[in-house]
Amino acid sequence: MCGDGREVCLLWNKREFDQLLDGATRPVHSYGGGERECLVRHGADVAALGCFCGRLISRSISHHFNLFLALYPVAQGGHKPCVQAFGADQFDGRDPKESKAKSSFFNWLFSASCGAITVALVILTYIQDNLSWGLGFGIPCFIMCFALLLFLLGTTTYRFQVNSAEMSPFVSIGRVFLKAARNWITTSSASSMQEESQGFLPYQGSQEFQFLNKALLVPDGSEEERNLCSIGEVEEAKAILRLFPIWATCLVYGIVYAQSSTLFTKQGVTMDRSIGPSFEVPAASLESFISVSIVVFIAIYDRILVPIARSITTRPSGITLLQRIGTGIFLSFLSMVIAALVETKRLQTAQEYGLDDKPKATIPMSVFWLTPQYLFLGVSEVFAIVGMQEFFYDQVPSGLKSTGFALYLSILGIGSFLSSILISVLQKATSRHGHESWFSDNLNKAHLDYFYFLLAGLSAIALAAFAYFAKSYVYNQASNT
Repeated sequence: MCGDGREVCLLWNKREFDQLLDGATRPVHSYGGGERECLVRHGADVAALGCFCGRLISRSISHHFNLFLALYPVAQGGHKPCVQAFGADQFDGRDPKESKAKSSFFNWLFSASCGAITVALVILTYIQDNLSWGLGFGIPCFIMCFALLLFLLGTTTYRFQVNSAEMSPFVSIGRVFLKAARNWITTSSASSMQEESQGFLPYQGSQEFQFLNKALLVPDGSEEERNLCSIGEVEEAKAILRLFPIWATCLVYGIVYAQSSTLFTKQGVTMDRSIGPSFEVPAASLESFISVSIVVFIAIYDRILVPIARSITTRPSGITLLQRIGTGIFLSFLSMVIAALVETKRLQTAQEYGLDDKPKATIPMSVFWLTPQYLFLGVSEVFAIVGMQEFFYDQVPSGLKSTGFALYLSILGIGSFLSSILISVLQKATSRHGHESWFSDNLNKAHLDYFYFLLAGLSAIALAAFAYFAKSYVYNQASNT
């Protein structure tokens, strides 16, 4: 990068500069007439040359970085949904013992992931800051290669789900919607007669989205009987539609989830982070409280709470998956309430000590006041995140298990985008007429407490909507949850 190049590089009109950056090797000329002349003042030609060379080097580096940015989401998009689905496929849900083990699998996979992240934050961050960035990236690269080798060594022992369907599940579900649209004007009585003629005795779930049952009909005089949709295909399409309200009401949780690595950290920067006379806790490291709470509470949940609940409900997972997700949303609501109250206390402390106009001053309030909101959010992930993983895996059609995990991941991704949009809108709305924004650079005059209370309110509304849809949700016939 040029650094302060704006002050030094008074060089070249834009066309000439762009040509040089694009690889032109001809010398730089000064242009008169209507074009701006090249100005190099106060011996800045050497600095300008350094600036120019730095831009060329940074462009080379940026190509590698852009390649990384292109490969990373592709790798994560393929790895994250598939590794969880493939792991869960190793358990036979029809076997009572393996069904219990599958429920524990989701818990311990999430616990192992959080534990690994905690170790990486502590060890790799130290290596990168104090030894070498190359070594810091090389270690996880070696570990990933070793993990890939272990994965390949187990190839002969894995269970592979055989898909006996003649067509892609996406195609079969899309065909149901298409045929239902074509038969839209057909009466429901005709649809019922068609179902009865096929000997179909509908269970409770079939009473929903009855317009899709029209995909079972063949219009009079039509020769499409060979391409008639099956009952199973219609039920799979209904299963996808049933998931949408649950997915939509979980998006607010995704917004709350995004705050731990952003606004929580900004709060911590302004507070007293000292431990003893010489050590200061990095504000970003407070996020490790979430990982620690997850690792600890998953052990409590899986080994103590689930067996107790299982003895009462006789369910392999103890409680239903929707009950688990709802509990997580409620705990995230409590986390936002606590965060708002702590932020109110922080602002009051800043006012008491006259630090309103000193954004870089340290508030005489321990950073460990933030611990409860981190812990509650961590425990909420044990319920909501793991619950969503298992729920979307369990409830999608058998050929779309990886897509089920992608639905869960999309909640967190879209939630992060919605968080950014919400903050941008509130930033503009609250900074009008000369007022300090809720997200002012001077946090001592900002109002993150109002934002946290707003998120708590949205979480309460989302929880109420979630409870409404969860109450009427009908689990798949093959589900034991």
